[in-house]
Amino acid sequence: MIHQDTDMATDMPWLAKAWHSVQKQLAESRLPHALIINGERGVGKRVWADAVAGLLLCDQLQTDPQGMPQACGHCKQCELKRAGSHPDVRVYAPEKSRMVRIVQIRELINFASASPQVGHRKIAIIDRADQLNINAANALLKTLEEPSGDTVLLLLQESGRPLLPTIRSRCQTHTLPVPVAADAERWLVGQLALLPPEKQPESTSVAKALMLAGNAPRLALDYLNSGFIALHDAAFCGFRDFMKNQMTLADAAKAFKALGLDETLWLFEGWAADLARLSAGGEPAHHEAADMLRFLAGCNPPWRAHELLGAVREGREAVVYNASPELEASRLLLAWQQLMPKRQRAG
Repeated sequence: MIHQDTDMATDMPWLAKAWHSVQKQLAESRLPHALIINGERGVGKRVWADAVAGLLLCDQLQTDPQGMPQACGHCKQCELKRAGSHPDVRVYAPEKSRMVRIVQIRELINFASASPQVGHRKIAIIDRADQLNINAANALLKTLEEPSGDTVLLLLQESGRPLLPTIRSRCQTHTLPVPVAADAERWLVGQLALLPPEKQPESTSVAKALMLAGNAPRLALDYLNSGFIALHDAAFCGFRDFMKNQMTLADAAKAFKALGLDETLWLFEGWAADLARLSAGGEPAHHEAADMLRFLAGCNPPWRAHELLGAVREGREAVVYNASPELEASRLLLAWQQLMPKRQRAG
């Protein structure tokens, strides 16, 4: 979690444009009551939202070198925020159902209607607002339509995941970009340097984590800390061997079980997106799968890649029902198998 006195423009420069925009809105007293923070997974949406919350809560705002407001870092509000115990900040995120539920939004509505406990504002963060279930989304509309003057809502949305148009139209959107490769690597290496020497990964692992994360640095850090790379390699080997008719469907699907459903869908989505890029004359992001994907692009029309992306979207809808990673992997593997020439498909 970021401290309020972190220099966003220096530490995470890809977030600087959106950060400066909020600073300017605050300075000009035209901050909206609700912001959508849109961006790819792992670019720093939650970090950015936490920093904005700290800025909005500070009682003794300072100015940065550009003359824009920044949190002081030492007032009571800043100290409470840094400790993670500020009573005027609430975070609502998907629970066991993988969705943000209506009971959570009702809690948010009660929070928004009450007076601040220690500060002059209340901040409500909905982490993964794109996973509001339909009842929760409809309940949130009332708060957006009749906002409290002392409450700011920060809605985090992953790119490509839909929000109700009625919610989107009542919020202002800030899109956080994926950093260029040099900035992503610089940030990640800086974070890894804080680890004991014996826990620091090899440079090849760092490069691979960034590749798999699409240069989203916080996601790459999660991959390095969680053992994801080894699990990914096993899943990719299962995928490749199944496509070559060298592994059964059941065995290939088992390799995805350890990844979990979200990561399984993420991988299949990445491969399908690379297939679409290759079909359009572009280059794949996942270099290790390039040869196989080039082969498939060469013997299939471009629309087949979009069919696969549609199959992944169906899998995301099944997330609500706690679908099995193995069953979803089996379904998607069979869809991919249909791209192989008939003589090379498993019997």
